[in-house]
Amino acid sequence: MSAPGFPPPPGEEKISLPLPEPVNEALARLEAAGWEAVAVGGCVRDLLRGVPPGDFDLATSAPPEATERVFAGEKLVETGLKHGTVTVLIGGMPLEITTFRVDGGYSDGRRPDGVRFTASLREDLARRDFTVNAMALNWRGNLCDPFGGREDLKAGILRCVGEPAARLREDGLRILRALRFAAALDFEIEPATAAALSRERERLRLVSPERVQAELRKLLCGPAVRRVLLDYTEVLGVALPELLPMRGFDQRNIHHIYDVLEHSAAAVEAVPPTPTLRLAALLHDAGKPDCFTLDEQGCGHFYGHPERSAELADAALRRLRFDTATRERVVLLVRCHDRPIAGTEAALRRALNRLGPEVFFELLQLKRADNLAQSPAYRGRQAEYDALERAARALLDRGDCLSLKTLAVHGGDLIAAGFTPGRELGDTLRRLLTAVLDGEAPNEKEALLALAEKGRKICVP
Repeated sequence: MSAPGFPPPPGEEKISLPLPEPVNEALARLEAAGWEAVAVGGCVRDLLRGVPPGDFDLATSAPPEATERVFAGEKLVETGLKHGTVTVLIGGMPLEITTFRVDGGYSDGRRPDGVRFTASLREDLARRDFTVNAMALNWRGNLCDPFGGREDLKAGILRCVGEPAARLREDGLRILRALRFAAALDFEIEPATAAALSRERERLRLVSPERVQAELRKLLCGPAVRRVLLDYTEVLGVALPELLPMRGFDQRNIHHIYDVLEHSAAAVEAVPPTPTLRLAALLHDAGKPDCFTLDEQGCGHFYGHPERSAELADAALRRLRFDTATRERVVLLVRCHDRPIAGTEAALRRALNRLGPEVFFELLQLKRADNLAQSPAYRGRQAEYDALERAARALLDRGDCLSLKTLAVHGGDLIAAGFTPGRELGDTLRRLLTAVLDGEAPNEKEALLALAEKGRKICVP
C-alpha cells in the first residue's frame, strides 16, 4: 500500500520510514473506518535510529469494540481489553492495537488505578515515559512528535516526558528503564531526569523482582553499561545492594588501578554481551570487601574472595528470581574465575570434563576480562588464554574422551565382564574415565576392560 503524496497536517512532520505491509494495512483499515491510527513508541524510535524494530505497537482513537469490528474475520486476542488493547494477527504478524488513553492515578507506584479512553493522540503520548518513546507515525509517513523526541534521539539524550519526578513516581520501573535505555542506546540522561532518578530511587522497591531482573539483563548487555554502572551506582544499589560495598573500595594492590566496582565494571564491558557472562563479570569480585587483609608491606589481599563472591552472587540472583540454569552458571563462573588452568592436555581434559566445553570457554572469557580490567602493567595474560583456548579446541576437534558418554567402555561391557551392577560399577567407570583424562590409558575398549579387571583384582582382599 503506497502513501499518497500530500503534506502532513499542522504539527506533524513528513518523513520516509517504510512500515511493514501488515502494519500499513492495519493502520489504513482503521483510517478507512473513520478512526485515527498510528504506530507508536519503541518501534518509531527504532525506525528513526535505523534499527529494525522487534515488534510494532499501534494506537488508535477507535474504542476496543470498534477495533474488533474493523478486524472482524481476523484472528483476535482480547487479553488486554481492560486497558483498551486488542491483538490482531495480520499477515502472520501479531499487532497490539491500543485505544488512545489517559492513565489514572498510580496508588501502588507501578500501575494506573484505571484508564480513560481519549480521542487525542497528544494526550496519549503525554502519558509515556521518555520523549524518545513518545512519537507516533501514521501509514502516510507523518510523524507526530509533540515533546521533541526526535531531537533528543539525534542528540543522544534521554528525557522524561513532563516533570521527571512525577513521571518516575507514577511507576518505579521507569527508573530502571531509564538506566537500561541509557546503557542500551548509549544515551546521556539529561540533568533533571538524572537528578529525579537519584531522588526517587527507593521506588524501585515497589517493582517485582522479575521485572527488575528483566531490565537488568538488558542493561548489562548494553554498550554503555560501564558508564551507567559507575554513574548510577546508588540507584542500581537499591535493586542490587551487593554493588554498594564495592564502590570506592581501594584494593591496595599493584595489580589494580581501579577500586573494586570500577574493576568489575571494566570487566563487564570486556566480556561478550550475554547476560550470563556480564552477570558473572559484575559479581566476580563482590566478596572482596569482606575478605580484605593487609600484609606487613601494606599490600592488600583477598584470600577466599571467589567463594564469598559466589555466595553473594547466588543470594542476589535468587532474590531477583533468575532461572536456576542462569544462576548456577553464573555462580560456577564466579567461584572458578581465579583458579589457574594448566596448559597440559591432561589438565585441559579434566577442566573440560568438570565444566563442560561451553562453561570452560565462558570461563576463559571471564578470565580475559578480569585481566584486561587490571593495571596495564599486568594485562599480559591474554596470550596465555589464547594458547589455552587453542589447545582445548584442538582436543575437542580431535575427539578426545571427556566424559562417561564418550568412554569406550560402558556399564553393559563391565557387567558382561562379571562386574556387579551398583556402586562397584559406577566407581569403576569413573576410575577408567580418570585414567583416560589423565592420559594414563587409551580410550580403547580392550585396554579399559583390562585396566578394570586389574583394578578389581587389586581391590580383592
